[in-house]
Amino acid sequence: MKIKNLIDIKTLFFDNKTTKQTIFKNTFWLALSSGISSFLSFFLVIYIARALGPTRYGEFSFALAFILFFSIFANFGLSRIVIRELSQGKEREKDYPSLLSLKLLLVLGTLAAIFISAFFITSDPSIRKVIWILAGYVLIGNFAQVLYDFLEAHQQMEYESLAKILETILHTIFGFFVILNFPSVENLAYGYLASILFFLIFLLTFFHLKIYRLHFRWDKFIWRKYLKMSWPLALTAFFATIYGQAGLVMMGYFGQITQTGWYNAAYGIVSTVIIPPSIICTSFFPALSKTFKEAKEKFQKIWDYQLEIMISYAIPLMAGGLFLAPRIIDYIYDPSFIPSILAFRILIIMAGIIIFYTTFHWILIIANQQKKIFLVGLIGAVINIILNLILIPKYSLYGVAVTMVVSYLLMFLLFFVFTFKFTAIKTFNLKLLYNLIGAIICSIIMYFVISRPIIYHFHILYLVMIGAGVYLICLYFYKKGVAKLLP
Repeated sequence: MKIKNLIDIKTLFFDNKTTKQTIFKNTFWLALSSGISSFLSFFLVIYIARALGPTRYGEFSFALAFILFFSIFANFGLSRIVIRELSQGKEREKDYPSLLSLKLLLVLGTLAAIFISAFFITSDPSIRKVIWILAGYVLIGNFAQVLYDFLEAHQQMEYESLAKILETILHTIFGFFVILNFPSVENLAYGYLASILFFLIFLLTFFHLKIYRLHFRWDKFIWRKYLKMSWPLALTAFFATIYGQAGLVMMGYFGQITQTGWYNAAYGIVSTVIIPPSIICTSFFPALSKTFKEAKEKFQKIWDYQLEIMISYAIPLMAGGLFLAPRIIDYIYDPSFIPSILAFRILIIMAGIIIFYTTFHWILIIANQQKKIFLVGLIGAVINIILNLILIPKYSLYGVAVTMVVSYLLMFLLFFVFTFKFTAIKTFNLKLLYNLIGAIICSIIMYFVISRPIIYHFHILYLVMIGAGVYLICLYFYKKGVAKLLP
Protein backbone atom coordinates (compact mmCIF):
# COMPACT_ATOMS: atom_id res chain seq x y z
CA MET A 1 0.00 0.00 0.00
CA LYS A 2 1.12 3.59 -0.63
CA ILE A 3 2.03 5.77 2.36
CA LYS A 4 0.67 9.31 2.06
CA ASN A 5 0.12 10.46 5.64
CA LEU A 6 0.27 9.45 9.30
CA ILE A 7 -3.05 7.61 9.05
CA ASP A 8 -1.59 5.38 6.34
CA ILE A 9 1.39 4.63 8.59
CA LYS A 10 -0.94 3.66 11.43
CA THR A 11 -2.93 1.45 9.06
CA LEU A 12 0.24 -0.23 7.79
CA PHE A 13 1.45 -1.23 11.24
CA PHE A 14 -1.74 -1.65 13.28
CA ASP A 15 -4.62 -2.66 10.99
CA ASN A 16 -5.45 -5.70 8.86
CA LYS A 17 -6.47 -4.34 5.45
CA THR A 18 -5.04 -6.60 2.75
CA THR A 19 -3.28 -9.97 2.82
CA LYS A 20 0.06 -8.49 1.74
CA GLN A 21 -0.15 -5.62 4.21
CA THR A 22 -1.17 -7.95 7.06
CA ILE A 23 1.75 -10.28 6.34
CA PHE A 24 4.15 -7.32 6.34
CA LYS A 25 2.65 -5.96 9.57
CA ASN A 26 2.87 -9.33 11.35
CA THR A 27 6.43 -9.93 10.12
CA PHE A 28 7.51 -6.47 11.29
CA TRP A 29 6.12 -6.96 14.79
CA LEU A 30 7.49 -10.50 15.03
CA ALA A 31 10.97 -9.31 14.05
CA LEU A 32 10.78 -6.33 16.42
CA SER A 33 9.76 -8.38 19.47
CA SER A 34 12.26 -11.16 18.69
CA GLY A 35 15.07 -8.67 18.16
CA ILE A 36 14.50 -6.66 21.33
CA SER A 37 13.78 -9.72 23.47
CA SER A 38 16.83 -11.58 22.19
CA PHE A 39 19.08 -8.54 22.65
CA LEU A 40 18.04 -7.91 26.26
CA SER A 41 17.98 -11.60 27.21
CA PHE A 42 21.42 -12.16 25.68
CA PHE A 43 23.08 -9.47 27.80
CA LEU A 44 21.21 -10.53 30.93
CA VAL A 45 22.30 -14.17 30.56
CA ILE A 46 25.91 -13.16 29.92
CA TYR A 47 25.99 -10.97 33.03
CA ILE A 48 24.37 -13.72 35.10
CA ALA A 49 26.98 -16.24 33.93
CA ARG A 50 29.83 -13.86 34.77
CA ALA A 51 28.37 -12.90 38.15
CA LEU A 52 27.56 -16.43 39.31
CA GLY A 53 30.54 -18.25 37.80
CA PRO A 54 30.49 -21.61 35.99
CA THR A 55 29.34 -23.78 38.92
CA ARG A 56 26.48 -21.60 40.19
CA TYR A 57 25.44 -20.79 36.63
CA GLY A 58 25.54 -24.52 35.93
CA GLU A 59 23.07 -25.10 38.79
CA PHE A 60 20.73 -22.49 37.33
CA SER A 61 21.04 -23.94 33.80
CA PHE A 62 20.44 -27.48 35.01
CA ALA A 63 17.29 -26.46 36.92
CA LEU A 64 15.90 -24.59 33.92
CA ALA A 65 16.68 -27.42 31.49
CA PHE A 66 14.94 -29.93 33.74
CA ILE A 67 11.81 -27.76 33.90
CA LEU A 68 11.71 -27.25 30.13
CA PHE A 69 11.29 -31.00 29.68
CA PHE A 70 8.02 -30.84 31.60
CA SER A 71 6.81 -27.56 30.12
CA ILE A 72 5.93 -29.44 26.92
CA PHE A 73 3.06 -31.09 28.79
CA ALA A 74 1.76 -27.72 29.98
CA ASN A 75 1.26 -26.75 26.36
CA PHE A 76 0.67 -30.24 24.89
CA GLY A 77 0.94 -28.95 21.32
CA LEU A 78 -2.19 -26.82 21.72
CA SER A 79 -0.84 -23.49 20.47
CA ARG A 80 -0.79 -24.23 16.75
CA ILE A 81 -4.15 -26.02 16.97
CA VAL A 82 -5.80 -23.18 18.91
CA ILE A 83 -4.50 -20.61 16.42
CA ARG A 84 -5.68 -22.68 13.47
CA GLU A 85 -9.15 -23.31 14.87
CA LEU A 86 -9.83 -19.81 16.19
CA SER A 87 -8.66 -18.22 12.95
CA GLN A 88 -11.49 -19.93 11.05
CA GLY A 89 -14.25 -17.65 12.29
CA LYS A 90 -15.95 -15.93 15.21
CA GLU A 91 -18.11 -18.98 15.94
CA ARG A 92 -15.01 -20.88 17.08
CA GLU A 93 -14.47 -18.42 19.93
CA LYS A 94 -17.11 -20.27 21.93
CA ASP A 95 -14.41 -22.91 22.57
CA TYR A 96 -11.99 -20.43 24.09
CA PRO A 97 -13.27 -20.45 27.73
CA SER A 98 -12.89 -24.23 27.74
CA LEU A 99 -9.40 -23.90 26.32
CA LEU A 100 -8.50 -21.50 29.13
CA SER A 101 -9.62 -24.04 31.72
CA LEU A 102 -7.78 -26.85 29.92
CA LYS A 103 -4.61 -24.78 29.85
CA LEU A 104 -4.94 -24.06 33.58
CA LEU A 105 -5.34 -27.76 34.38
CA LEU A 106 -2.34 -28.69 32.23
CA VAL A 107 -0.19 -26.05 33.95
CA LEU A 108 -1.21 -27.18 37.45
CA GLY A 109 -0.69 -30.83 36.56
CA THR A 110 2.77 -30.08 35.17
CA LEU A 111 3.66 -28.08 38.27
CA ALA A 112 2.76 -31.07 40.46
CA ALA A 113 4.82 -33.40 38.26
CA ILE A 114 7.87 -31.12 38.52
CA PHE A 115 7.49 -30.85 42.30
CA ILE A 116 7.55 -34.64 42.71
CA SER A 117 10.20 -35.36 40.07
CA ALA A 118 12.63 -32.88 41.62
CA PHE A 119 13.16 -35.35 44.50
CA PHE A 120 14.46 -37.96 42.04
CA ILE A 121 16.65 -35.81 39.78
CA THR A 122 18.83 -34.27 42.51
CA SER A 123 19.69 -34.87 46.15
CA ASP A 124 20.79 -31.26 46.64
CA PRO A 125 17.95 -29.41 48.49
CA SER A 126 19.13 -25.99 47.28
CA ILE A 127 18.95 -27.02 43.61
CA ARG A 128 15.60 -28.68 44.27
CA LYS A 129 14.26 -25.41 45.68
CA VAL A 130 15.50 -23.49 42.64
CA ILE A 131 13.70 -26.00 40.41
CA TRP A 132 10.41 -25.39 42.24
CA ILE A 133 10.73 -21.59 42.04
CA LEU A 134 11.72 -21.58 38.37
CA ALA A 135 8.88 -23.99 37.63
CA GLY A 136 6.47 -21.26 38.71
CA TYR A 137 8.22 -18.78 36.43
CA VAL A 138 8.21 -21.06 33.36
CA LEU A 139 4.65 -22.34 33.79
CA ILE A 140 3.11 -18.92 34.41
CA GLY A 141 4.74 -17.81 31.17
CA ASN A 142 3.40 -20.96 29.55
CA PHE A 143 -0.14 -20.09 30.61
CA ALA A 144 0.25 -16.63 29.05
CA GLN A 145 0.82 -18.38 25.72
CA VAL A 146 -2.89 -19.22 25.43
CA LEU A 147 -3.58 -15.46 25.39
CA TYR A 148 -0.98 -14.97 22.67
CA ASP A 149 -2.62 -17.77 20.68
CA PHE A 150 -5.88 -15.80 20.63
CA LEU A 151 -4.07 -12.69 19.36
CA GLU A 152 -2.23 -14.64 16.64
CA ALA A 153 -5.46 -16.29 15.50
CA HIS A 154 -6.92 -12.82 14.95
CA GLN A 155 -3.65 -11.58 13.40
CA GLN A 156 -3.18 -9.00 16.16
CA MET A 157 0.54 -9.63 16.48
CA GLU A 158 1.19 -5.99 17.31
CA TYR A 159 -0.38 -6.61 20.74
CA GLU A 160 1.52 -9.85 21.18
CA SER A 161 4.77 -8.19 20.20
CA LEU A 162 4.34 -5.26 22.59
CA ALA A 163 3.38 -7.63 25.39
CA LYS A 164 6.46 -9.79 24.83
CA ILE A 165 8.69 -6.73 24.77
CA LEU A 166 7.20 -5.59 28.09
CA GLU A 167 7.68 -9.09 29.51
CA THR A 168 11.35 -9.09 28.51
CA ILE A 169 11.92 -5.59 29.92
CA LEU A 170 10.44 -6.59 33.29
CA HIS A 171 12.41 -9.83 33.22
CA THR A 172 15.62 -7.92 32.50
CA ILE A 173 15.01 -5.26 35.16
CA PHE A 174 14.25 -7.81 37.87
CA GLY A 175 17.16 -10.02 36.77
CA PHE A 176 19.75 -7.23 36.84
CA PHE A 177 18.39 -5.84 40.13
CA VAL A 178 18.76 -9.20 41.86
CA ILE A 179 22.13 -10.14 40.40
CA LEU A 180 23.61 -6.71 41.23
CA ASN A 181 22.26 -6.52 44.79
CA PHE A 182 21.56 -10.08 46.00
CA PRO A 183 23.64 -12.39 43.75
CA SER A 184 22.64 -16.01 44.29
CA VAL A 185 20.93 -18.70 42.26
CA GLU A 186 17.92 -18.84 44.60
CA ASN A 187 17.43 -15.05 44.64
CA LEU A 188 17.70 -14.94 40.86
CA ALA A 189 14.97 -17.57 40.60
CA TYR A 190 12.76 -15.46 42.88
CA GLY A 191 13.49 -12.43 40.69
CA TYR A 192 12.38 -14.33 37.58
CA LEU A 193 9.20 -15.46 39.34
CA ALA A 194 8.36 -11.93 40.54
CA SER A 195 8.82 -10.49 37.03
CA ILE A 196 6.43 -12.97 35.41
CA LEU A 197 3.81 -12.47 38.15
CA PHE A 198 3.80 -8.70 37.61
CA PHE A 199 3.58 -9.21 33.87
CA LEU A 200 0.76 -11.77 34.05
CA ILE A 201 -1.38 -9.44 36.18
CA PHE A 202 -0.96 -6.68 33.58
CA LEU A 203 -1.57 -9.03 30.63
CA LEU A 204 -4.73 -10.56 32.09
CA THR A 205 -6.12 -7.12 32.91
CA PHE A 206 -5.41 -5.72 29.45
CA PHE A 207 -6.71 -8.81 27.68
CA HIS A 208 -9.91 -8.90 29.74
CA LEU A 209 -10.71 -5.21 29.23
CA LYS A 210 -9.56 -4.70 25.63
CA ILE A 211 -9.54 -8.02 23.78
CA TYR A 212 -11.83 -10.70 25.23
CA ARG A 213 -13.73 -11.01 28.50
CA LEU A 214 -12.03 -13.89 30.25
CA HIS A 215 -14.05 -16.65 31.88
CA PHE A 216 -13.66 -20.39 32.35
CA ARG A 217 -15.85 -23.21 31.10
CA TRP A 218 -15.30 -26.85 32.06
CA ASP A 219 -16.25 -28.73 28.90
CA LYS A 220 -14.68 -32.19 28.65
CA PHE A 221 -15.91 -32.63 25.08
CA ILE A 222 -13.92 -29.56 23.94
CA TRP A 223 -10.90 -30.78 25.90
CA ARG A 224 -10.94 -34.19 24.21
CA LYS A 225 -11.47 -32.60 20.79
CA TYR A 226 -8.42 -30.36 21.04
CA LEU A 227 -6.16 -32.85 22.79
CA LYS A 228 -6.92 -35.40 20.08
CA MET A 229 -5.67 -32.92 17.49
CA SER A 230 -2.68 -31.67 19.47
CA TRP A 231 -0.98 -34.81 20.79
CA PRO A 232 1.21 -35.45 17.68
CA LEU A 233 2.53 -31.89 17.93
CA ALA A 234 3.15 -32.39 21.65
CA LEU A 235 5.33 -35.42 20.95
CA THR A 236 7.18 -33.58 18.20
CA ALA A 237 7.85 -30.68 20.60
CA PHE A 238 9.02 -33.18 23.23
CA PHE A 239 11.53 -34.58 20.75
CA ALA A 240 12.76 -31.06 20.01
CA THR A 241 13.21 -30.45 23.74
CA ILE A 242 15.31 -33.59 23.96
CA TYR A 243 17.72 -32.23 21.35
CA GLY A 244 18.22 -29.00 23.24
CA GLN A 245 17.96 -30.01 26.90
CA ALA A 246 18.74 -33.73 27.33
CA GLY A 247 22.49 -33.16 27.48
CA LEU A 248 22.17 -30.46 30.14
CA VAL A 249 19.87 -32.60 32.30
CA MET A 250 22.15 -35.64 31.97
CA MET A 251 25.25 -33.64 32.89
CA GLY A 252 23.44 -32.30 35.94
CA TYR A 253 22.28 -35.79 36.89
CA PHE A 254 25.87 -37.09 36.57
CA GLY A 255 27.04 -34.29 38.88
CA GLN A 256 28.80 -32.27 36.15
CA ILE A 257 27.35 -28.94 37.30
CA THR A 258 30.34 -26.75 36.42
CA GLN A 259 30.54 -28.36 32.97
CA THR A 260 26.86 -27.54 32.52
CA GLY A 261 27.69 -23.88 33.12
CA TRP A 262 30.52 -23.97 30.57
CA TYR A 263 28.30 -25.62 27.97
CA ASN A 264 25.36 -23.28 28.46
CA ALA A 265 27.66 -20.25 28.22
CA ALA A 266 28.64 -21.34 24.70
CA TYR A 267 25.15 -22.46 23.77
CA GLY A 268 23.66 -19.12 24.83
CA ILE A 269 25.74 -17.26 22.23
CA VAL A 270 25.07 -19.80 19.49
CA SER A 271 21.32 -19.82 20.09
CA THR A 272 21.29 -16.04 19.56
CA VAL A 273 22.96 -16.09 16.14
CA ILE A 274 20.36 -18.50 14.71
CA ILE A 275 17.46 -16.16 15.50
CA PRO A 276 17.73 -14.09 12.26
CA PRO A 277 17.33 -17.17 10.00
CA SER A 278 14.32 -18.23 12.05
CA ILE A 279 12.70 -14.84 11.50
CA ILE A 280 13.47 -15.07 7.78
CA CYS A 281 11.83 -18.51 7.55
CA THR A 282 8.78 -17.17 9.38
CA SER A 283 8.57 -14.27 6.92
CA PHE A 284 8.80 -16.56 3.89
CA PHE A 285 6.27 -19.08 5.24
CA PRO A 286 3.04 -17.30 4.15
CA ALA A 287 4.31 -16.68 0.60
CA LEU A 288 5.56 -20.25 0.22
CA SER A 289 2.28 -21.63 1.60
CA LYS A 290 0.22 -19.54 -0.80
CA THR A 291 2.17 -20.50 -3.94
CA PHE A 292 2.73 -24.18 -3.09
CA LYS A 293 -0.38 -25.38 -4.96
CA GLU A 294 -1.19 -22.35 -7.08
CA ALA A 295 2.09 -21.49 -8.81
CA LYS A 296 4.83 -24.13 -8.80
CA GLU A 297 7.30 -22.01 -10.74
CA LYS A 298 6.87 -19.04 -8.42
CA PHE A 299 7.10 -21.37 -5.39
CA GLN A 300 10.44 -22.73 -6.65
CA LYS A 301 11.72 -19.19 -7.22
CA ILE A 302 10.79 -18.11 -3.68
CA TRP A 303 12.32 -21.31 -2.24
CA ASP A 304 15.59 -20.75 -4.15
CA TYR A 305 15.76 -17.19 -2.85
CA GLN A 306 15.21 -18.30 0.74
CA LEU A 307 17.81 -21.06 0.54
CA GLU A 308 20.26 -18.66 -1.10
CA ILE A 309 19.92 -16.32 1.90
CA MET A 310 20.46 -19.23 4.30
CA ILE A 311 23.60 -20.38 2.48
CA SER A 312 24.99 -16.84 2.43
CA TYR A 313 24.44 -16.57 6.20
CA ALA A 314 25.40 -20.05 7.42
CA ILE A 315 28.78 -20.53 5.71
CA PRO A 316 30.51 -17.34 6.99
CA LEU A 317 28.86 -17.84 10.39
CA MET A 318 30.52 -21.24 10.77
CA ALA A 319 33.86 -20.06 9.34
CA GLY A 320 34.01 -16.93 11.48
CA GLY A 321 32.78 -18.70 14.60
CA LEU A 322 35.36 -21.47 14.34
CA PHE A 323 38.22 -19.00 13.96
CA LEU A 324 37.11 -16.30 16.40
CA ALA A 325 35.84 -18.58 19.19
CA PRO A 326 38.71 -17.77 21.62
CA ARG A 327 38.26 -14.03 21.12
CA ILE A 328 34.47 -14.23 21.49
CA ILE A 329 34.51 -16.27 24.71
CA ASP A 330 37.34 -14.16 26.17
CA TYR A 331 35.43 -10.94 25.44
CA ILE A 332 32.04 -12.06 26.74
CA TYR A 333 33.10 -14.11 29.78
CA ASP A 334 36.06 -14.31 32.16
CA PRO A 335 38.99 -16.80 32.13
CA SER A 336 36.99 -19.34 34.18
CA PHE A 337 34.97 -20.02 31.01
CA ILE A 338 37.94 -20.99 28.80
CA PRO A 339 36.61 -24.60 28.48
CA SER A 340 33.61 -23.09 26.67
CA ILE A 341 35.78 -22.30 23.63
CA LEU A 342 35.87 -25.82 22.18
CA ALA A 343 32.18 -26.31 22.95
CA PHE A 344 31.43 -23.07 21.09
CA ARG A 345 33.41 -24.24 18.06
CA ILE A 346 31.46 -27.49 17.91
CA LEU A 347 28.11 -25.78 18.49
CA ILE A 348 28.70 -23.15 15.78
CA ILE A 349 28.79 -26.04 13.30
CA MET A 350 25.47 -27.16 14.76
CA ALA A 351 24.13 -23.64 14.18
CA GLY A 352 24.96 -23.83 10.48
CA ILE A 353 23.22 -27.20 10.20
CA ILE A 354 20.14 -25.90 12.05
CA ILE A 355 19.81 -23.03 9.55
CA PHE A 356 19.45 -25.52 6.69
CA TYR A 357 17.45 -27.97 8.83
CA THR A 358 14.85 -25.29 9.63
CA THR A 359 14.37 -24.43 5.96
CA PHE A 360 13.55 -28.01 4.95
CA HIS A 361 11.47 -28.58 8.11
CA TRP A 362 9.11 -25.73 7.18
CA ILE A 363 8.80 -26.92 3.58
CA LEU A 364 7.57 -30.31 4.78
CA ILE A 365 4.95 -28.55 6.92
CA ILE A 366 3.79 -26.60 3.86
CA ALA A 367 3.60 -29.89 1.91
CA ASN A 368 1.44 -31.43 4.68
CA GLN A 369 4.09 -34.02 5.55
CA GLN A 370 3.76 -33.83 9.34
CA LYS A 371 4.12 -37.60 9.72
CA LYS A 372 7.56 -37.42 8.13
CA ILE A 373 8.51 -34.64 10.55
CA PHE A 374 7.30 -36.78 13.46
CA LEU A 375 9.40 -39.73 12.24
CA VAL A 376 12.51 -37.60 11.84
CA GLY A 377 11.96 -36.12 15.30
CA LEU A 378 11.65 -39.59 16.86
CA ILE A 379 14.83 -40.82 15.18
CA GLY A 380 16.73 -37.70 16.21
CA ALA A 381 15.58 -37.96 19.83
CA VAL A 382 16.62 -41.61 20.12
CA ILE A 383 20.04 -40.94 18.59
CA ASN A 384 20.47 -37.91 20.87
CA ILE A 385 19.78 -39.86 24.06
CA ILE A 386 21.99 -42.81 23.05
CA LEU A 387 24.94 -40.62 22.09
CA ASN A 388 24.64 -38.53 25.25
CA LEU A 389 24.67 -41.65 27.43
CA ILE A 390 27.80 -42.84 25.65
CA LEU A 391 29.71 -39.56 25.34
CA ILE A 392 28.88 -37.55 28.48
CA PRO A 393 30.68 -39.82 31.01
CA LYS A 394 33.89 -39.61 28.96
CA TYR A 395 33.79 -36.25 27.17
CA SER A 396 31.35 -34.22 29.30
CA LEU A 397 30.20 -30.96 27.66
CA TYR A 398 32.10 -31.72 24.45
CA GLY A 399 30.23 -35.00 24.16
CA VAL A 400 26.95 -33.10 24.44
CA ALA A 401 28.06 -30.63 21.75
CA VAL A 402 29.10 -33.42 19.36
CA THR A 403 25.78 -35.17 20.01
CA MET A 404 23.93 -32.02 18.99
CA VAL A 405 25.89 -31.79 15.73
CA VAL A 406 25.34 -35.46 14.85
CA SER A 407 21.63 -35.36 15.76
CA TYR A 408 20.85 -32.27 13.70
CA LEU A 409 23.00 -33.43 10.79
CA LEU A 410 21.11 -36.72 10.65
CA MET A 411 17.75 -34.97 10.82
CA PHE A 412 18.75 -32.47 8.15
CA LEU A 413 19.76 -35.29 5.79
CA LEU A 414 16.44 -37.05 6.39
CA PHE A 415 14.52 -33.81 5.78
CA PHE A 416 16.49 -33.30 2.56
CA VAL A 417 15.61 -36.80 1.33
CA PHE A 418 11.93 -36.47 2.29
CA THR A 419 11.69 -33.06 0.61
CA PHE A 420 13.18 -34.53 -2.55
CA LYS A 421 10.87 -37.58 -2.50
CA PHE A 422 7.56 -36.17 -1.26
CA THR A 423 7.45 -32.66 -2.71
CA ALA A 424 7.71 -31.34 -6.25
CA ILE A 425 10.44 -28.91 -5.25
CA LYS A 426 13.92 -29.10 -6.75
CA THR A 427 15.97 -29.20 -3.57
CA PHE A 428 19.19 -28.09 -5.28
CA ASN A 429 20.11 -26.59 -8.64
CA LEU A 430 22.94 -24.90 -10.51
CA LYS A 431 22.16 -21.43 -9.14
CA LEU A 432 22.27 -22.65 -5.55
CA LEU A 433 25.50 -24.55 -6.26
CA TYR A 434 27.11 -21.34 -7.53
CA ASN A 435 25.87 -19.58 -4.40
CA LEU A 436 27.36 -22.28 -2.14
CA ILE A 437 30.72 -22.10 -3.93
CA GLY A 438 30.65 -18.31 -3.70
CA ALA A 439 29.88 -18.37 0.04
CA ILE A 440 32.80 -20.75 0.63
CA ILE A 441 35.25 -18.69 -1.47
CA CYS A 442 34.20 -15.42 0.17
CA SER A 443 34.46 -17.00 3.63
CA ILE A 444 38.02 -18.12 2.85
CA ILE A 445 38.92 -14.58 1.77
CA MET A 446 37.28 -13.27 4.97
CA TYR A 447 39.37 -15.68 7.06
CA PHE A 448 42.57 -14.67 5.23
CA VAL A 449 41.92 -10.98 6.01
CA ILE A 450 40.89 -11.24 9.69
CA SER A 451 43.64 -13.75 10.49
CA ARG A 452 46.37 -11.21 9.66
CA PRO A 453 48.09 -10.33 12.99
CA ILE A 454 47.63 -6.60 12.46
CA ILE A 455 43.85 -7.09 12.14
CA TYR A 456 43.33 -10.08 14.45
CA HIS A 457 44.36 -8.03 17.50
CA PHE A 458 41.69 -5.39 16.91
CA HIS A 459 38.76 -5.24 19.33
CA ILE A 460 36.48 -8.23 18.70
CA LEU A 461 33.56 -6.03 17.63
CA TYR A 462 35.71 -4.30 15.00
CA LEU A 463 37.05 -7.68 13.95
CA VAL A 464 33.55 -9.05 13.39
CA MET A 465 32.52 -5.94 11.43
CA ILE A 466 35.64 -6.12 9.25
CA GLY A 467 35.03 -9.81 8.57
CA ALA A 468 31.37 -9.20 7.70
CA GLY A 469 32.29 -6.26 5.47
CA VAL A 470 34.94 -8.21 3.57
CA TYR A 471 32.58 -11.15 3.10
CA LEU A 472 29.68 -9.03 1.83
CA ILE A 473 31.85 -7.05 -0.60
CA CYS A 474 33.37 -10.26 -2.00
CA LEU A 475 29.93 -11.86 -2.28
CA TYR A 476 28.55 -8.84 -4.10
CA PHE A 477 31.24 -8.91 -6.81
CA TYR A 478 31.07 -12.70 -7.03
CA LYS A 479 27.31 -12.61 -7.67
CA LYS A 480 27.73 -9.91 -10.29
CA GLY A 481 30.20 -12.13 -12.09
CA VAL A 482 28.07 -15.27 -11.78
CA ALA A 483 24.96 -13.41 -12.99
CA LYS A 484 26.62 -13.06 -16.39
CA LEU A 485 27.12 -16.83 -16.60
CA LEU A 486 23.61 -17.89 -15.61
CA PRO A 487 20.63 -17.68 -18.02
